[in-house]
Amino acid sequence: VAYWKELTRIFEWSETHVWSCFFICWGAQAALHHFYGIEKYDLPEKKFGVFNHKRIKKDSILLRGFDEEFMVPVSRHTEVRKEEVEAVSDLDVLSESDESGLYIVRDKSTRRLYVFNHSEYEADSLKKEYDRDVAKNVPIEVPKNYYPDDDPTQTPVLCWRAHSNLLYNNWLNYYVYQ
Repeated sequence: VAYWKELTRIFEWSETHVWSCFFICWGAQAALHHFYGIEKYDLPEKKFGVFNHKRIKKDSILLRGFDEEFMVPVSRHTEVRKEEVEAVSDLDVLSESDESGLYIVRDKSTRRLYVFNHSEYEADSLKKEYDRDVAKNVPIEVPKNYYPDDDPTQTPVLCWRAHSNLLYNNWLNYYVYQ
């Protein structure tokens, strides 16, 4: 990464100037590497679609109001491994998916959150990625659990908005303002 030095300066600056950090996808992987030396690993193929996730920490205020299971968009070529996260006593896995791995990790000693999947995605975000790659002749599978009957000629179904809103509202309320 050509801008790693600049990024690490931002990470360091955030330790004394920012009350809470919410790192997403590659940013979460980069921050975990910077703060804890946790590596990211290439996946054999892009993890791409909308996957079922579970609450691991039932009492987490970040997940207050979440259903026991919920859907989250995923689009990434790399991952961090759960066993490496769990080896760090300051880190806590809040949510994960059997199929797509870690989703949310919390830093117990700070207000840093590491979110590996894409709650922020709009209804058509995965469609745009898929259409872009198809147009470029990039090998890409249809995003799993996204189109009705996995048919990309159909309109995708938005099934993650409520949990996405809860996630960001809980973060702002409990990690930033309170």
